[in-house]
Amino acid sequence: MFGSSLRNSIAINSLAMPEAPKHLCHDPKDNLDDDDDDGSSNNNKRALEYIEEVTTNADEIQEKVLAQILSRSANAEYLQRHGLEGRTDRNTFKNIMPVVTYEDLKPDIDRIANGDTSPILCSKPISEFLTSSGTSGGERKLMPTIEEELERRSMLYSLLMPVMDQFVPDLDKGKGMYFLFTKSEAKTPGGLLARPVLTSYYKSSHFKHRKHDPYTNYTSPNETILCHDSYQSMYSQLLCGLYQNEEVLRVGAVFASGFIRALKFLEKHFVCLCNDIRTGTLDAKITDPSVREAVMKVLKPNPTLADFVETECMKGSWKGIITRIWPNTKYVDVIVTGTMSQYIPILDYYSNGLPLVCTMYASSECYFGLNLNPSCDPSEVAYTLIPTMAYFEFLPLDEINGHTNSISQLEQEHLVDLADVKLGQEYELVVTTYAGLYRYRVGDILRVAGFKNKAPQFNFVCRKNVVLSIDSDKTDEVELHNAVKSGAEQLAEFNASLTEYTSCVDTSTIPGHYVLYWEISTNDHTPTIPSSVFGHCCLSIEESLNSVYRQGRVSESIGPLEIKVVENGTFDKLMDFALSQGASINQYKTPRCVTYAPILDLLNSKVLSSYISPKCPNWVPGHKDWCTLH
Repeated sequence: MFGSSLRNSIAINSLAMPEAPKHLCHDPKDNLDDDDDDGSSNNNKRALEYIEEVTTNADEIQEKVLAQILSRSANAEYLQRHGLEGRTDRNTFKNIMPVVTYEDLKPDIDRIANGDTSPILCSKPISEFLTSSGTSGGERKLMPTIEEELERRSMLYSLLMPVMDQFVPDLDKGKGMYFLFTKSEAKTPGGLLARPVLTSYYKSSHFKHRKHDPYTNYTSPNETILCHDSYQSMYSQLLCGLYQNEEVLRVGAVFASGFIRALKFLEKHFVCLCNDIRTGTLDAKITDPSVREAVMKVLKPNPTLADFVETECMKGSWKGIITRIWPNTKYVDVIVTGTMSQYIPILDYYSNGLPLVCTMYASSECYFGLNLNPSCDPSEVAYTLIPTMAYFEFLPLDEINGHTNSISQLEQEHLVDLADVKLGQEYELVVTTYAGLYRYRVGDILRVAGFKNKAPQFNFVCRKNVVLSIDSDKTDEVELHNAVKSGAEQLAEFNASLTEYTSCVDTSTIPGHYVLYWEISTNDHTPTIPSSVFGHCCLSIEESLNSVYRQGRVSESIGPLEIKVVENGTFDKLMDFALSQGASINQYKTPRCVTYAPILDLLNSKVLSSYISPKCPNWVPGHKDWCTLH
C-alpha cells in the first residue's frame, strides 16, 4: 500500500499542469493599472492561448486533474471508506468509487454542517456551503467548497471577454449594464456559511477588489450589487444604468427571466427613476447608507436625460426599448438555453433583435466551461468544458434504464471520459471536484454538438427528473416546453401570447391528469378568446406529448389535460414567494412542475378560468414511424 502511494506521489509531482496566464489569477489586492490597449490585447492573446492548450491536451489534463484531486485528499475519510488507499490512477478510481447522488452524500454533508471539522470529503477545510437553486430538483442542497475554488471560478470568468472580443470588438470602450444580486446568508449549526454560489463570488475579494479591467467595468457600483434588499438593489442598479445610458455597450443578467424582471421594474418605476435623474437626488425609499453614497458619486442632475427616458417609457409600445434607451448596446448577455429559451421572443421584442449571448456554463457544484462561439444562434449554443476545472465523466442516456437516481454496477461501467464522448449522443454529467465531490451526478443532460480540438462541446438539453407522471408516462421538461409552445401558438391570432407557465399533477381526480397554469399577455386590441380555443390548446399540447402519455389517455388511465388561466402578475408573486423562502434571485427559474402545497395554493387562488381537452389525442400502436398493420 505504501509503495503504491509513494509511486503515485512521485508521478503526480512530475506532472506539469497548464498554468492560467498570470493576469487571470491575479492577487485581488494587486490593482496595478495595465489596462492600456496593448496590455488588454496581450492579456486576451494569452487567455486564448490557454484555451487552445487545455482543449488540445484535454485527455492528458483530465488524467492529471484526477490524480491531483485524489492525491490532495488521499487521507479523506470518504476515499478511505471506499478503499482507494491513496491510489490515484483512473482505472482504480473507476473500479472502486461509486457514482453517487446528493442523497448518498447527505449524511457526510450533514456531519460537516453540524461542525465536524475532520477531513471527511476533502483534506482541505470546507470554507462554506454553496446552496443549489431552490427550483432545480425541488430542494436546496448544500454543496461543499474550499477557498481555492474561488480562484478557479475567477479564472473562468476572466476567459469570457477575451473570447467575446473576437466577435464583438471594442467592448473595452464602454460599460456593461448587468443586473447582479446577492442573497442574505445562513449559517449551519457548525458555523459555516451557506449561500448561493454567486453571492459567494460577489462577496469575495476576487470580485469586490478585482483588478481594474475595462472588460469588467459595470454601471452598477459594488455596493448596489451587494445590497441585500432586492428593491433597493434593483432600483439603484437600474438608476445607475439609466444615468450612464450612452456608455452602455452590453446589457444582461444571469438568466433571461431576471433581465426581463428588470425591464418590468423599469416599466413600473420609471417616473420615480426619471425624477431622481432630473434632480440628481436619490429616492427616500433607498435607505442603505452605502448604496446611497455609491449612487450619489455617479448621479448628477440631468433634466435632458430624464425627459428622454420618460418620453421613451411613456410611448405606447415597448418594442425595442433596450436600443431606444441604451442606443449603443451590442448584445444581451443572458442564459437562454434550456427552459430559458421561452423568453427569446420577448427579449427579441424588447431588444429589436439584438444578439442574445450565452457565455458560460456553471452550477453550485462546479464551474464547467464556456461558449467559444458566443455569436451563435441561441438554439445552437454549445459549451466547451474546460478540462482544468474538474474531472468529468459522462453517463450515456441510452445505457440507463430510465432517469433513475440509482444506477447498477453494470451501468456505472458505461461511464465515459471527456475525450471519449460521441458526437450527437446525450449524456448525464458526472463530476469529481477539488472540493470533495467524487463521481457526483449533477443531473444535467448534455448532447455532444462538436469539438474544440480534443475537448467536446455540449448543448444543454435539460435538467434530469423534472417530469410529470400519472401512470407509466414520464414527461420531461423539454418535452413539456415544446408541447406548451405548440399549444400556445393558437393564441397569436387573438393578439395574445403566453407569458409564463408551470404545471402539476392533479391526482384528486380519478384518473389523475396534468394541469397547466398559464399567464397570458394581451393588449387593447385583443378580443375575447373563445373557450373553444383554449380547449384546442389543451388538445394540441396532448397531441405533442409522447406515445405513452397518449396511450394512457386513450386507455383512460390518464384524464384530460387542463389549462388554468391565472391573473397577470401571478408568476411575479410566485417568484416573490420563492425569494421569501430563501431562493436566490440570481438562480431563480420558474419551476416547470410544482408540488409544494403553498405554491399550488397561491396559483389556485389566482385562477380566472379553466379549460379541459375536448377529446382524446390520436394514438396508434407502435412507433410513430412504423406502418400499422390492420
